[in-house]
Amino acid sequence: MTIRVLLADDQTLIRSGFRVLVNSAPGLEVVAEAANGREAVERARSERADVVLMDIRMPEVDGLEATRQITADESLAGVRVLILTTFEVDEYVFEAIRAGASGFLGKGVEPDELISAIQVVARGDALLSPKAVRGLMNRFLAQPELEQLAAPTLLEVLTDREREVVGLVALGLSNDEIAERLVVSPLTAKTHVNRAMVKLDARDRAQLVVIAYRTGLVRSGVQPMQ
Repeated sequence: MTIRVLLADDQTLIRSGFRVLVNSAPGLEVVAEAANGREAVERARSERADVVLMDIRMPEVDGLEATRQITADESLAGVRVLILTTFEVDEYVFEAIRAGASGFLGKGVEPDELISAIQVVARGDALLSPKAVRGLMNRFLAQPELEQLAAPTLLEVLTDREREVVGLVALGLSNDEIAERLVVSPLTAKTHVNRAMVKLDARDRAQLVVIAYRTGLVRSGVQPMQ
């Protein structure tokens, strides 16, 4: 099945470059482009894209608001948003994840990494490397006003093992790495992750990370609390 991609960026050259890369990959197709967030939302609805490559800084409606609108629209429940950013200096990436984005990558990404990222989020996973998770969360969630935004009781619906797995997801571990850490099969690890997402009403792994930090299950720079 072809993955339908929407490119949202106010710079024509960047869209052109990504379009060539995406269309050159088997199973991927750029179905529409948008020069601002308003157009991105409209195109996501009209073209039924599977993945939106979303820039943050755009005129009229920025990428953050466009992401919120897309992820809040029940008719677009299957659409995944992948943020394009220079995330090492971009102060809005955390807000993008909270808004429902499934991950982020730098605009200087290598071609094979871009293709892989689209495929990852298209299948419902989140693009969150350990380095990205730790850098992002250490920067934003160390702020006291953010740490109390969710009550720890939110996690009471989880089993002890599911709670442990969510903590490991928050550290940026993949299913295979979680399986190795807990000495279980990758399929079992994936099952625990999926059950935790259902119980916590999390769209994907990215939102599990946010929940883990905002409830205090994991705190910046430390291992998950037992």
